[in-house]
Amino acid sequence: MKKIALMLLTAVIALGCSNDDSPAPDNSDDGNPILGFTPCTDGLAGQYPCDGFDLLARLSLTEMSAGSGNDIWGWTDPTSGTEYALVGLDNGTAFVDITDTENLIFLGKLASQTSSSPWRDIKVYQNHAFIGSEANGHGMQVFDLTQLRNVTNPPQTFAADMVYTGFGNSHNIVINESSGFAYPVGTNRNDAFNGGVHFVDISDPLNPTAAGGYGASGYTHDAQVVSYSGPDADYAGREILIGANEAFIVIVDVTDKANPTPISQLQYPNLRYTHQGWFTIDQRYFILGDELDEVDFGFNSRTLVFDFSDLDNPVLHTTYSGPTSAIDHNGYVLGNRYYLANYTAGIRVLDLTNIGSGTLEEVGFFDTYTNNNTAAFEGVWSLYPYFTSGKIIINDINSGLFIIEASN
Repeated sequence: MKKIALMLLTAVIALGCSNDDSPAPDNSDDGNPILGFTPCTDGLAGQYPCDGFDLLARLSLTEMSAGSGNDIWGWTDPTSGTEYALVGLDNGTAFVDITDTENLIFLGKLASQTSSSPWRDIKVYQNHAFIGSEANGHGMQVFDLTQLRNVTNPPQTFAADMVYTGFGNSHNIVINESSGFAYPVGTNRNDAFNGGVHFVDISDPLNPTAAGGYGASGYTHDAQVVSYSGPDADYAGREILIGANEAFIVIVDVTDKANPTPISQLQYPNLRYTHQGWFTIDQRYFILGDELDEVDFGFNSRTLVFDFSDLDNPVLHTTYSGPTSAIDHNGYVLGNRYYLANYTAGIRVLDLTNIGSGTLEEVGFFDTYTNNNTAAFEGVWSLYPYFTSGKIIINDINSGLFIIEASN
């Protein structure tokens, strides 16, 4: 989420942006988490609108001693199978054992390295969490997640195992687990890479090593980096970065860290702020969200799909329009489903089965923000759908951690 966007939305909200004239219910964090299973029945799970997803549990911001939520990621202990939510907060990162959703365990928190910030991002590699923030001078915290096994008196205060200081602030941290590299993006625009991409070798997680960077395309807000196995044979086996660079998408070959090579860049109609995207499983299509088009152009939630079968000549393939005017944020692909954090409209799930013919279909949702579905920076910031158990964890800016699961 971008600072200028927050300022923009403040003005919009002040003018009374609403989808109806009825009084909005209070959706603030009241500190009373729902700890038990709540099925989606007749379109509601308790107070939360839903379709096809049940509520398993909730942990409030109050219980995590925080003012707002942001990014979220997950970790499954390879030894015990225990599942953990790594919850980004304005003042740090919370660790929650979600294995038994009837008995969530808030294990404790790692404080922000410097100051509090609405922006924090978490990724995992080799049982370590890598945490960045837009807080000045924050760097990248590295935290050994295996120590969560030994917490006997929760919640406790944790400390970073090391802090990488090769950059100060960052908007996001991207990790390619296949190569063992982290790619912090959205750093200071005046740094060595113009706020673009830093390359950090994390093959030894507690000894991150600077390995160059890429700044020829300017500021990179978000990115995905993959070991390429898609349909373009020219780049088979290469490490490819797809960057959301505010005013365009950039595709870069970053295999040779000393010589990153731009492949192509593209724009699209009604571009406002190129925010974040994710490949389909076959790496043919790239699904992108523009964070400000709903605000500035009055669109319903717009999801753009690009055909990347030729990385040198990517093209817009189709556009999906959602059922509400809510802003789209982070989206992730699992199998033939696209899981979208849709701010005030909650999490929306799209079926990608017929993406080749240009068709995306919403097949479910869970709305953690009950006030409205308007174009505002409230509600769901991000989600993590990759637990093998089928649990999906959601981080709501206003009310914290939710755990949901597809209805039987």
